[in-house]
Amino acid sequence: MTKETYIQLAVREFHRTKALADGAIAQITQKQFFAAPSEGDNSVAIIVKHVGGNLLSRWTNFLTSDGEKPERNRDVEFEITAGDTQQSLIAQWESGWAALFSAIEPLSGADLERMVTIRGESLTVLQAINRQLTHYSYHVGQIVYVAKHYAGGSWRTLSVAKGKSAEFNAKPTKYIG
Repeated sequence: MTKETYIQLAVREFHRTKALADGAIAQITQKQFFAAPSEGDNSVAIIVKHVGGNLLSRWTNFLTSDGEKPERNRDVEFEITAGDTQQSLIAQWESGWAALFSAIEPLSGADLERMVTIRGESLTVLQAINRQLTHYSYHVGQIVYVAKHYAGGSWRTLSVAKGKSAEFNAKPTKYIG
């Protein structure tokens, strides 16, 4: 068995996190994508817009510029505007994830000690990766929860199905979470 580096682990976990969100989004309609469960809640569309904006800001020129880009308008990420379609928001989401993977896949273990800046705060690359992995996991959990709410009885689990733990544990390949 080859030893996994931290960078490889982070890349794998970011892929898993994105796959959970993608699997949830695939189970809801366009109307449900834009619907908020209650007053003051975020829709899947809002969360996708916010995470997409954050991804693009944080990972574009990751090693050389502040992760909070001047052109980013974070407040607008929490509003659906006239030009926001499911297709445009998913395109931004995909662009953001592509920026993340382009930024971290080439890194080496030595890069983990390098310093980067997010909102004027100096962090090691390791700290920045952990910060963003936590942030995206938090929001992906929200996406899954809202999507499951709307999918109702048609929801297909993204993890071990309820009542199926023993069956799952009998399989040789595990690691869902």
